Amino acid sequence: MKFMKLGSKPDALQSDGKSIRYISSELATDIIITVGEVKFHLHKFPLLSKSNSLQKLLSKANEENADEIQLDDFPGGPKAFEICAKFCYGMTVTLNAYNVVAARCAAEYLEMTEDIDRGNLIFKIEVFLTSSIFRSWKDSIIVLQTTKSLLPWAEDLKIVGRCIDSIASKTSVDPANITWSYTYNRKLSELDKIVEDKITPQEKIEPVPKDWWVEDICELDIDLYKRVMITVKSKGRMDGVVIGEALKIYAVRWLPDSVDALVSDAHAWRNKSLVETIVCLLPCDNGMGCSCSFLLKLLKVAILVEADESSRGQLMKSIGLKFHEASVKDLLIPARFPQNTKYDVDLVQDLLNLYMTNIKGSRDVVVEEKKDRANDESILGQRSLLNVGKLVDGYLGEIAHDPNLSLSSFVALSQSIPEFARPNHDGLYRAIDVYLKEHPSLTKSERKNICGLMDVKKLTVEASMHAAQNERLPLRVVVQVLYFEQVRAASNARALGNSPHNSTNTHVNGDEECAKSGGESCQSLDNQMCHMKIRDEQLQKNGKLNKKSSKNSRSGMQLLPSRSRRIFDKLWIVGKGQGENRSSETSGSSNSPTSVVPGDTKSSGSSLRHRRHSIS
Repeated sequence: MKFMKLGSKPDALQSDGKSIRYISSELATDIIITVGEVKFHLHKFPLLSKSNSLQKLLSKANEENADEIQLDDFPGGPKAFEICAKFCYGMTVTLNAYNVVAARCAAEYLEMTEDIDRGNLIFKIEVFLTSSIFRSWKDSIIVLQTTKSLLPWAEDLKIVGRCIDSIASKTSVDPANITWSYTYNRKLSELDKIVEDKITPQEKIEPVPKDWWVEDICELDIDLYKRVMITVKSKGRMDGVVIGEALKIYAVRWLPDSVDALVSDAHAWRNKSLVETIVCLLPCDNGMGCSCSFLLKLLKVAILVEADESSRGQLMKSIGLKFHEASVKDLLIPARFPQNTKYDVDLVQDLLNLYMTNIKGSRDVVVEEKKDRANDESILGQRSLLNVGKLVDGYLGEIAHDPNLSLSSFVALSQSIPEFARPNHDGLYRAIDVYLKEHPSLTKSERKNICGLMDVKKLTVEASMHAAQNERLPLRVVVQVLYFEQVRAASNARALGNSPHNSTNTHVNGDEECAKSGGESCQSLDNQMCHMKIRDEQLQKNGKLNKKSSKNSRSGMQLLPSRSRRIFDKLWIVGKGQGENRSSETSGSSNSPTSVVPGDTKSSGSSLRHRRHSIS
């Protein structure tokens, strides 16, 4: 910390209790100056030689035959006046970052200018500020903090503005050129490290990160912090990601963790102001410099503290641009009255709609203006939509536990993404299964409606096995699952038959692919069907899949519950006659089993007839 010593005489200012200060000398004091609750017994001559203001006040006191002067609203209080008084007497005074602003404001109040005496206090303090304080990173921050209690004096004297400009300028310095110590206890400068840790200069020094400054300015009050950040952004040399990190660190530093503390009467207004300020400071790239997780947490707090509509709207707009980066946990935002659900599903629906609108708009631009790069842009868009598909299914699985969640909300959220964003329906099946379990009072029509969201052709083997034994699913869905699994088994058997030398590798790769695609969303199914996997592995080792596929299918059927087994038997009878009369399969079903494998009806039928003959 920088400091400056003024004067050379020993300190002769003594105390008599808490409210009296006097000069210890042979010459009796002849004036009393009251500052706040403290009375200073001083001599007129030293004061008159340095202060124009005291000259006027003493002249007025003499006219009124008074020997006491009252200094009202004195900036810095008794401590600041004591510094000025000692300077008048030539006593030793030490100025530093903690008291220099108070001394400067007090000197301005007393008009201790060059017109009264050359080398007066105002001049010396200005030299100290310019040559030392504003050149020091830490001292500039300390000085800026002390100005809060000295307004409007510090503002009028341009001390606040000069501090802010000094801090903002240093944040823009190339990190490779930073030699000063920063982030009080986190880092030391290169020279400090050499001295304190006794390392050799040849030893590798850890490079200074781009966000080296964000923690230090977190100690500033929100109003000063806002002004610093606005100045940093106005210089145009700071990356939006670093600004986003600075806002995140500040929010973590000052926003309480608990909901009760956020909405408490004592701090509700402060938290509301803090959130609104952080939102207005978001990077100019619509929040792209901030992580989606941070933006969602900020939105959650903004809702709790009832931030203004514009702040919430800006947050939602920013989240809508990077919704694909969110996590299910971040989306679990508590619902507010009058909603009766546990989580705010409508809010997530709005965010998803914003994202889909942005995706559609960006695609239109690609088609119209960037046709030569349309394929690359399309691939990136599809990747983000695949992430959104997984996110929506995971979120549906969480909110499905809520007994107050309406079927219409569940269906609407599920249908908000395009079909290709959900290549695998295991996650959706899990969410539907949870919803059916938590809402047993659904009518037959409602169960049919929610199950209609799912395409059984896009279920993995494990999920299909689970669905075939699921008593909560409508009978029609179970039939479709069983039929498609048999068609898939027949197709795999034909593929194995055409490649006898690669049958083992093909089977292994197929199992690995199914396990990979279904592992994330149907882990619970793996445990329930592990005995099926063991059986398949044993058959693979024996190499009997190609010759005894029909017997294996029959053996696997025995593991199904009685209802599914009866359906399974009837399905074989239908399969036997499908080559002769296909229309009988499609009666009463718009999503007929024959539509599962278009173009392969004939071969599939012959395979099923062969299977039926072998079973009998």
